[in-house]
Amino acid sequence: MSSHERVHSPATFVETTRVDPPFASTDIWRHHARIERRVIGQLLQTLLYEDVLSYTAAPNPADARAGATRFSLTLGSRRYQVDGWRCHSFQLIRLDHATLRVCKAQGDAESISLQRFMTDLEETVTDTAIQAGFVNELVQTLIKDTQSSACTGNSGAEPHALEADALENYFTDAHSYHPCYKSRLGFSLRDNWCYGPEFANPLNVFWLAVPAHLAQAGAVDGQKVAERALHEAGADVLARLEKYLERRQCLRDDVVLVPVHPWQWENALVHVLYPELASGEIAFLGEGNSVYTPQQSIRTLAPLERDKPYLKLALSITNTSSTRILARHTVTNGPIITQWLQQLVASDEVATSAGFVLLGEVAGAALDERAFPAARYNEIYGKVGAIWRQNISHFLDERERAVPFNGLSQFVRNAEGDPSTPFISPWIDRYGLETWVRQLIYVSTLPIIHLLFAEGVGMESHGQNIVVIHRDGWPTRVALKDFHDGVRFSTAHLARPELAPDLEPVPPRHAALNRNSFLVTDDVTAVRDYSCDAFFFIALGEMAIFLHRHFGFEEPRFWSITAEVVKQYQRDNPQHEERYRCFDIFAPEWEVEALTRRRLFGDDRPQVKSVPNPMAAYAPGGETSC
Repeated sequence: MSSHERVHSPATFVETTRVDPPFASTDIWRHHARIERRVIGQLLQTLLYEDVLSYTAAPNPADARAGATRFSLTLGSRRYQVDGWRCHSFQLIRLDHATLRVCKAQGDAESISLQRFMTDLEETVTDTAIQAGFVNELVQTLIKDTQSSACTGNSGAEPHALEADALENYFTDAHSYHPCYKSRLGFSLRDNWCYGPEFANPLNVFWLAVPAHLAQAGAVDGQKVAERALHEAGADVLARLEKYLERRQCLRDDVVLVPVHPWQWENALVHVLYPELASGEIAFLGEGNSVYTPQQSIRTLAPLERDKPYLKLALSITNTSSTRILARHTVTNGPIITQWLQQLVASDEVATSAGFVLLGEVAGAALDERAFPAARYNEIYGKVGAIWRQNISHFLDERERAVPFNGLSQFVRNAEGDPSTPFISPWIDRYGLETWVRQLIYVSTLPIIHLLFAEGVGMESHGQNIVVIHRDGWPTRVALKDFHDGVRFSTAHLARPELAPDLEPVPPRHAALNRNSFLVTDDVTAVRDYSCDAFFFIALGEMAIFLHRHFGFEEPRFWSITAEVVKQYQRDNPQHEERYRCFDIFAPEWEVEALTRRRLFGDDRPQVKSVPNPMAAYAPGGETSC
């Protein structure tokens, strides 16, 4: 195989060797105008929806479809106009970025410019200064997505033949709401090429030997972190480990092996850990043998060998305005929560008969910031952490395939890398639009509402945290993932409180910086809204809008089907009647996070928005109580 030859198999889609990243070529800039419109349009639609900007709206004379709207507003000295939709789903606003137009006050048209838009925005939003960091995130999103759009290497693949892990590289649209959807602050363009999921470049992780008193590790019953690490690291790393043990005169049980992302090692760790590296207390053991490709979340890596687990690593970059480190307490809690959830599912007839799949976080290891001097707390906190997650391939029968849920609302790309037809079109043609939609809603909704109603557990199951399992495009069930900081519950309202997990507490400094980062609460509404925000508002909401725009499937029909799935579950399981009132999914409104307002105005007070519930019209009746 030549150095530039690709591996084109259903299971993998990676380069065998890295080549120069596509940012020197002039061809990259042909995508710039389209991406700049998307960044501005995506920011604008959040500002409109989150009530930051005032606007006028009128029916779009060029589009007779329900909800088609022309939005107009004045920012600074310019007038902006864009076509879009006032959606039935949560009254969301979606804009057609290609239609964005801007004029001076005198009426002369101008070219679209992110820099001018931000200047106009700052002149308009006078009650707060727009942070330079936010502007940089937007600019970096524009640059990184332009670079990504120039990568057409996998556009020749038949996406429906790809395995789930390869589809993580194929689907490149990223977050459809957050304006900083691809900022990846900390990555240079070369880093983006090496470690961005769109480019599917293979990578090997590095390994550190850390004295046990400086680390914290844990695993589900029957597994040991040390055994997991030894299996993944390979012979070369183990040979260096033996020399380290001999030099330090210690046993293997005295040491924790921790994998680190190569970018993290080079950019965030050497200058932090140099005292321990220089003294030999912590040893760099080099590159491991296992080969990975990055998934959509970037810090989660998929192994090329399907018998191995996924590996989630601390990464000190910022994407969608969140720093992607891994806090020690969340790494520790991953296996604890996994064991608890899998115990609930395994002992539940509904869950077992429906084939619920939880991609368990079976082991984790991290530096313990408490073991270092207090002056080094911030530089150590969250910088070294790893979570091993079960591989989806272990749960599929020979006829089943899998696809990320958020990929269902994306497009197949042509040879130039531009979107052409919806990914799900062949499946809808085969099974019929409503038949297929009804089945998707059923299999994806069932585990979310069952864990909420039958157990009292809210799940942060947005489109990236759900994997749809199918046979020839027919959805059969879903797999849920990302539990270390992706569940919420009230112990008093659990169906089986005696099984409640004994979690590693949230450090006070972490809680002070991120008020939304908590697992346990006394507020049952917060538990309900946790599931509703992630699953109904984000995952299903995006799907409902996509189906309406590209297949003509009416949004009210989508939500009536969803409501009927919930009501049928409630009729079939009357034993949970009290919980149906407690966790009232049919409430008129839910609270969801206002992502852009939070970025603009900070976390001094919660940035949330009450949104109308599209299922409220189909409520079965009864009072909400708990």
